[in-house]
Amino acid sequence: MNTFQFDTDGNIAGHSLGTIREDLSWLTRIIEFRLQQHFSGVDDDDFMASLPPPDLSGDESFYAYVIKKYNFGTPERVILLMALAVHVAPVCFDIFFLKNENLNRGYTEFGGIIGTAHSGFIPTGETLSFLLCGRNLEKRFQLIEYFSDYHPFYTQNILHLSDVKDGDPIFSGAVTISKEYLTLLTQGRPYYPHYTSSFPAKRLSTSLTFADAVYDEHTSQALEDVRGWIRHGRSIMADSRLRTFLKQGYRVLFYGPPGTGKTMTAAMLGQEAGLDVYQVDLSAVVSKYIGETEKNLANVFNMAENKQWILFFDEADALFGKRTQTQSSNDQYANQQVSYLLQRIEDFNGTVVLATNFKDNIDTAFLRRFQSIVFFPKPRMEHRLALWRKYFSPFEIEADLEAIAHEFELTGGSIINVLRYCSIAAQRRGAAVVTTEDLYKGITKEYQKEGVTI
Repeated sequence: MNTFQFDTDGNIAGHSLGTIREDLSWLTRIIEFRLQQHFSGVDDDDFMASLPPPDLSGDESFYAYVIKKYNFGTPERVILLMALAVHVAPVCFDIFFLKNENLNRGYTEFGGIIGTAHSGFIPTGETLSFLLCGRNLEKRFQLIEYFSDYHPFYTQNILHLSDVKDGDPIFSGAVTISKEYLTLLTQGRPYYPHYTSSFPAKRLSTSLTFADAVYDEHTSQALEDVRGWIRHGRSIMADSRLRTFLKQGYRVLFYGPPGTGKTMTAAMLGQEAGLDVYQVDLSAVVSKYIGETEKNLANVFNMAENKQWILFFDEADALFGKRTQTQSSNDQYANQQVSYLLQRIEDFNGTVVLATNFKDNIDTAFLRRFQSIVFFPKPRMEHRLALWRKYFSPFEIEADLEAIAHEFELTGGSIINVLRYCSIAAQRRGAAVVTTEDLYKGITKEYQKEGVTI
C-alpha cells in the first residue's frame, strides 16, 4: 500500500472524523453487549461474530488507511479505538465504574485506572482482556502478542501499554496512544514533537540548500556519499541480496571547529531529501538517575523509528569520549549509558549524524562504527571570499571583500554573525549599504568572543 497522501498544507487528505464516529458507536455496542453477557453468566468468547465492525472498503480516511495497511483484525481495531476513545469519547468507559456489591469496590476484571487530573475511567490491558478474551486463557495469551516489540503497534509507534511498577501485572498498564497517531487521527496533520525533558530533541529546519553552501573539495566529496545514501538507501536495502550483507541505517561523523557548518549541513540533508531532522540534546539525555538516560533516549528513537528521520547529536564527545578505567559506580553507569546509545544508534534504520569539534576526542573503537567521517575545516581564503560575497550579496559593499577575506580567518558561522550586525547597522541608516566601518566593527565583535584584540 502506498504512503498516505498529504495535501499542499501538509494535512492529511481524507479526514477520519466520520469513520471514527461510526466505529466509536460500534465500540459502545461491544461494551454494552459484553457487560450484559458478563452479568447474565454467559461467557461466549465468540460474541464478536455477532457484532461485525463497520465496513471500511472504499473508505479513504487515514483511520481506515491504518487499519488496512497493517492488516488489523477486529481485536486490534478495538484496541486502537479504546486508546483513541480515552481522548475523544471518555464517557464510553463510565459504565466500568460499576461497584461490585460483594466486595464494595470495582470489579477486578474491568481493570482501569484513574488519571492524576482526569477523573474518568482509563482502560488498561485488563479492560481489553475483559472485552476481547473473557475467561478464555488462550485468547489472553494471544492478547499479549499485540503489545510485543514486533507488532505494528510498537514498531510504528501507534500505541502501547504504559509502564507498570515491578511486581504489578503487565495488563495493569493503561492503553496509551502515541501523540503522533492521536494528532494524525484527530487533527489530520503530521505530529512534530516539541522539546521536553522526556523528549530531549528539537526539530532542525532551514531554507538553505547545498547550492548556498561553500565547502572545500574533500568535504564536498565526502558529503556526496552521505547524500547518495539518503537518496538511494531505501532502494539498496530493498534488494534482499544486499540486505543480507548491509546493516540497516547510516551513521556519519562530522568533525571540525565551531562555526564550520556541521549543524547547517545536517539541516540541509533533511531539507534536500524532504526528511525531518531532530537535534538531540545530549546534556539533557544524560541523567544522574539510573534508567532515566535510557528512557529519554528510548523516547527519541521510538518516535524516530520507521519515519526516516535524521537524528543529529551535537557535541557527541560528551558521551563518546575516550574511555578510562572504571573507577567507581558512576564510571560504570556512564559506560552503560554509552553502550545503550551505541546499540540504539546501530539498530536505528534512519540516518544518524554525530558532530564533534575534535575527532581525537572520540574513542577509536567508536570511529569504526561510522560509514562516513566528514571533516569540516576552517575555510581557506578563496572559500572565505566566496562566503563573504554570497552572504553580503543583498548589500552594496564599500569595503574590499577580497582584502577582508585575506586578512581575517573567520568561519562561515562568524561571517553570518558579522552579516547580522551589518544588517542591523544598515537598517538604522535606512540604506542597503554596508560600510567599511560596519564590517570592521562586526569582525571585531567576533574576535572579542575569543579574547582576541584586532
